[in-house]
Amino acid sequence: MAEPTIFDLSVPGRRGYSLPKLDVPEVDPSDHIPAKLIRQGTRFPSLSEVDVVRHFTRLSRLNYGVDVGFYPLGSCTMKYNPKVNEDMAALEGFSGVHPLQPEDTIQGSLALIKELEEALCEIAGMDAFTLLPAAGAHGEMTGLMIIQAYHQKKGNKKHKILIPDSGHGTNPATVAFCGYETVNIKSDSRGSVDLEDLRRNLSDDVAGLMLTNPNTLGLFDENILEIARLIHSVDGLVYYDGANLNAIMGWCRPGDTGFDVMHINLHKTFSTPHGGGGPGSGPVGVKKHLEEFLPIPRIVRTDKKYEIDEKSPKSIGRIRSFFGNFGILVRAYTYIFSLGGNGLKEVSSNAVLNANYLAARLKKVFQLPHDRHCKHEFVLSGKPFAQYGVKTMDIAKRLLDYGFHAPTVYFPLIVEEAMMIEPTETESKQALDEFVTALLAIAEEAKTNPDLLKNAPVTTPVTRLDEALAARKPYINFFAPPKP
Repeated sequence: MAEPTIFDLSVPGRRGYSLPKLDVPEVDPSDHIPAKLIRQGTRFPSLSEVDVVRHFTRLSRLNYGVDVGFYPLGSCTMKYNPKVNEDMAALEGFSGVHPLQPEDTIQGSLALIKELEEALCEIAGMDAFTLLPAAGAHGEMTGLMIIQAYHQKKGNKKHKILIPDSGHGTNPATVAFCGYETVNIKSDSRGSVDLEDLRRNLSDDVAGLMLTNPNTLGLFDENILEIARLIHSVDGLVYYDGANLNAIMGWCRPGDTGFDVMHINLHKTFSTPHGGGGPGSGPVGVKKHLEEFLPIPRIVRTDKKYEIDEKSPKSIGRIRSFFGNFGILVRAYTYIFSLGGNGLKEVSSNAVLNANYLAARLKKVFQLPHDRHCKHEFVLSGKPFAQYGVKTMDIAKRLLDYGFHAPTVYFPLIVEEAMMIEPTETESKQALDEFVTALLAIAEEAKTNPDLLKNAPVTTPVTRLDEALAARKPYINFFAPPKP
């Protein structure tokens, strides 16, 4: 049953507070404020404190999150956030500081930033990092600005960025935003970059390649060393989209496979809060030949203390205020140093194991376009159910009735009726088996009762929406007057 609005719950005369008797003379507002600016009656609901608490608590329970259940959202790594991260971020020494304090008074915070930079360098195989970017797309922009600065310094007149058709959707948008032309590179039959198509598109105009590895099919590109060699042969740079780093950390370092610059999503790989619009964090790492272009400020370790450097002459400049989303950095630092190198390696192992287990069980009923060992995620197709008039969207909606969040659907675009599933490392075999049982039951329903799926979900507080209409004409009325 849907939760009523707070205005529907309003009862005249109820209140959640009481004020002491007025001990100063009462004043007529119209004596001091123009009449046109005075509100004619209030539109606030009347409820007791407990009514308000219960209303918003009930609303919070309608939301689905990783603390509630399995969240197999492919390409986004919706992993569990250990609560110790929150404890550390709440420490007064971190939560109570202000970025405008003298640097002598924030030495602990600067030390954390610098040590996190060094840890990310070790994990990624890079020589330097900036923690300033506020999210993944912001990190992409920063990385491409660094690529631009590199080519400008060398006098290169390059205007093309190559992007595989299995890349992340933000890549082309970032390329266009930075003034480059996007050139799409096809995938081969193995789901990797088609080397022949890559060679056909190589020219002196190519500034670089943006590559997600493993890609959005969940597949590690077997030709990564040759890809990097080809891009470097035309003095291009290789950019690593780190959204899928959860699959390989501890096992493979992007910097060791030919990548020059990369971003990392702390809110995906390193268990900081994810979703709801932020806050995120998208640190950018570079090899030595690009370090001079990193944005300012940078933290410098001297013999006696940590200092803030804002005088780098070749820097792309300031990309945001202060030192990044510091609370998120504290959480990532806690996660990394709690697990250590062996723990991070185990995270990737378990993520890959979980994904391959699910793929092996589900490919018997759903179509698996690229049937080879995946990394942390894999892409199924709902095409086998088209004969019953059932689409992937119907299957995803029906999963909500079974108590699971739906996976990513219709992405990547190169797979028809795509369903991208990423279980992450924190899910037990029991949880994975329950998910498989639900999907297999839905597959059977598609054959025997397709109309049920076309109208799903049927048990949720809000049932099937006209999504196009909801996106174009949302009805949001924050100040609806209370009922008489």
